[in-house]
Amino acid sequence: MADSTNIWGDLYRANVSAITRLASDLDEGALATTVPGSPDWSVHDVLAHLAGGPADALAGRMEGAPGPEWTARHVAERRGRPVGELTGELAANQDAVVESTVDNPRPAIVWDVAVHHADLHEALGLGVPPEEMWAPVLAAVAPMKFGATQLPAEIEEYELFRAIFSRRSRAQMQAWGLPLSPDQLDDLCIFGPREDDQPVP
Repeated sequence: MADSTNIWGDLYRANVSAITRLASDLDEGALATTVPGSPDWSVHDVLAHLAGGPADALAGRMEGAPGPEWTARHVAERRGRPVGELTGELAANQDAVVESTVDNPRPAIVWDVAVHHADLHEALGLGVPPEEMWAPVLAAVAPMKFGATQLPAEIEEYELFRAIFSRRSRAQMQAWGLPLSPDQLDDLCIFGPREDDQPVP
């Protein structure tokens, strides 16, 4: 049974485990697939980021974080490494990451792994990840964007999760037909609005 005292630690472990299983079955073609929503990364690059971000955080190598130069550095450092080494590094740092999430109401490292897990699913045509892998993140983040109001019933929760983390374009969000101005829709996106349509499972 999951430890209910640290929902974020449990969620991090669940995503790491699922990503490790997913990655172990990928061939070279799949690993070279471009991941929409990323900085022109391949699937392998996303795995490198998921290994490198926690490693940098635990080592205190946070100069420029969370900006593009910081992520580009740790991705480049791991570009030639085999998948098993990347997932091994991810697993090796898991306990320390989980410990860092205790009493942290906004653990960006957990939100990051959930978002990128969904990125991989969409890039590889695997459909929507299991709800338990991302729904707790939406539940924590949505009130920051919508306040105490109820989430709009017109939108599937997964789509709202993706949009809040800037994984849906302006046009895709406007197609929801919500009574929100373009500026209000843009403000929903944590990493800013985007113009390129994203794959929808």
